[in-house]
Amino acid sequence: MLKVTPILLMLLYGFVMYRFSVWRTKRELDTRSTELADPRLKVLTDRMATALDLDRIRVHVYEIDPVNGLAAPDGRIFITRGFYRKFRQGEVTAEELSSVIAHELGHVALGHARRRMIDFSGQNAMRMALAMILSRFLPGIGVWIANGLTTLLAARMSRSDEYEADAYAAALLTKAGIGVAPQISLFEKLEALTQSRAGAVPAWLMSHPKTEQRIAALRKLENRWQIEHQP
Repeated sequence: MLKVTPILLMLLYGFVMYRFSVWRTKRELDTRSTELADPRLKVLTDRMATALDLDRIRVHVYEIDPVNGLAAPDGRIFITRGFYRKFRQGEVTAEELSSVIAHELGHVALGHARRRMIDFSGQNAMRMALAMILSRFLPGIGVWIANGLTTLLAARMSRSDEYEADAYAAALLTKAGIGVAPQISLFEKLEALTQSRAGAVPAWLMSHPKTEQRIAALRKLENRWQIEHQP
């Protein structure tokens, strides 16, 4: 019983962290976001809504400067003020920004948004449990190994989710008559837009796949669909 108790405590900790993370995220987004009302983007989101047999797609602007899009655990879609500003300044087209919205819709439709929150909390609990166990056998470096293992696991799961959301977005954009090209052109701009230095980080440690790998996967999908629809 004494051996089981720490594991139960870690599971309880993970559940509490999950509930707290959901509450904190919702509170932050409620406080710092407003619904997007842009006629140029609405034309494209309406086309995607029709493709999904929905009345409309709601998009919110999250009032932070970094260029990003996100899907909340409750299913809401957000683009950051920084990203929207790039669009207003002409650095990003309406079609490219709609591809971000389609990508985040993919995270929601595929259950990634909610699962990521659960995974984040579970990984914290797993990190603590591993650190406790490994430290008994490897004093001094057990915590370091536990942190490294959970970081690698989280990165691998996140990269898989990104590829799946990219594929969902590509299918949706194609069905809506927008096509895959805006996804690819946005990826080609992404590093400059985000001022990223991720090229120095090994791909297997990144939470997102390398840009060229994502573009290659999209081109492969596009080619496959073209072959399948040849008369």
